[in-house]
Amino acid sequence: MTRNLQVLGFGALAIDDIIYVDRPLSAGKGKVINRTQDHGGNVATALVAVAKLGGRAGFIGWLNDPLADVSARELERHGVDISFAPRRPDARPIRSVITVGPEGDRFIAYDDDVPHGTSDALTDSTLAQAQVLLIDGYAVSADMVVARARKLGLAVVADIEWAIGPATERLVSLSNHLVLPLKFAQIYSCETDPTLILRKLWSDDRTAVVLTDGERGSYIKQTGDAVLWHVPAYKVKAVDTTGAGDCFHGAYAFALTQGKQPVACAVYATAAAAISVTGPGGRMALPDQSACVAWMAKDNAPVPRPIAAPG
Repeated sequence: MTRNLQVLGFGALAIDDIIYVDRPLSAGKGKVINRTQDHGGNVATALVAVAKLGGRAGFIGWLNDPLADVSARELERHGVDISFAPRRPDARPIRSVITVGPEGDRFIAYDDDVPHGTSDALTDSTLAQAQVLLIDGYAVSADMVVARARKLGLAVVADIEWAIGPATERLVSLSNHLVLPLKFAQIYSCETDPTLILRKLWSDDRTAVVLTDGERGSYIKQTGDAVLWHVPAYKVKAVDTTGAGDCFHGAYAFALTQGKQPVACAVYATAAAAISVTGPGGRMALPDQSACVAWMAKDNAPVPRPIAAPG
């Protein structure tokens, strides 16, 4: 069938109240120097990043009535298709309070007692429009939809930050592109060294494992490649790191739709994420395609480096 969309996703929607303070978060106290509000959520922001980069993105998680759902209107404003999203009257966004320190570091406090996942009644024809399905840890509520997406041939890119036992293990097993924060991967795998984690999380039906580590870059194992890779991060002055990981996931997913291999996807996503932290909020500084291309063309742009060969 004709693929009308390139990247579909379902996961948490959030409204973020962001407070900027004048001292590091470890100081315990400090003055508020600015306040703002932005929309967020791992998958939602990743889909906005896809749209900003020029991709065709669709949100298929639970939404409320389109006239009453401010998060839905915000996704539409950024070019994300919501026409296939199931509706329920109790759907609402997570509310988050994010405190950001002077170096861009942040602490997120959130209330996630909201409906998660998506409807099991989503049709195969809806899923089959896309090449990639983006999910987060809340997809444990709809793992049958993830399983169907895999059977239909979609690449499943997982952004998981916490585990709740067997349900998360099943989600991990269904995802052929694990793009995980290193800190979570260390806890989940009971390993600390990235090379050991890459090997431990590998399986025969995996296409890529990517471990993101902020200013230290990312670590990648990809199918058909005997080498493990490190992609260094750009050296930037971070204003706000909120949403940087979401931007990375969105850019990685979009790069997959362009036929790039996982390491090349990570290189592209590294540029996108670096640009995203140079402005405030989770979505305000998301880059377009031309900005990413320009950053990748810089003389000092990070180059992938082999870090080990599997033993």
